[in-house]
Amino acid sequence: MHMMSTSVLSYHDENSLSLVITLAYYNAVNEYLLIREMPAGKGFADVVFLPRRVSEKPAIIVELKYDRSAHEAVEQIKERCYAGALKEYRGKVLLVGINYDKKTKRHSCMMEEVRYKT
Repeated sequence: MHMMSTSVLSYHDENSLSLVITLAYYNAVNEYLLIREMPAGKGFADVVFLPRRVSEKPAIIVELKYDRSAHEAVEQIKERCYAGALKEYRGKVLLVGINYDKKTKRHSCMMEEVRYKT
């Protein structure tokens, strides 16, 4: 999806990867409200999927990295308290870190589930 949706000139940047994630989850519009660069905790969460009231899906917080690691992305979500932006939300939250390695042209992903009390 990344290769098909972005130009060769902008393939290696975070905005292109963010666009691809937005396109990949386009079918989820009935279940989620998508928020890019959501003010959260001590910074901005790259992409947040907030479940609509009629959905039983978990909230998803996505942090994108470039030439780093997916684990580092998930740790950033936790350290900067991005989930604090979902203070009104109760239920499962998926913390998702995605890294793109420019040298190998590979993506890596790590997910961790947390739960907020109802």
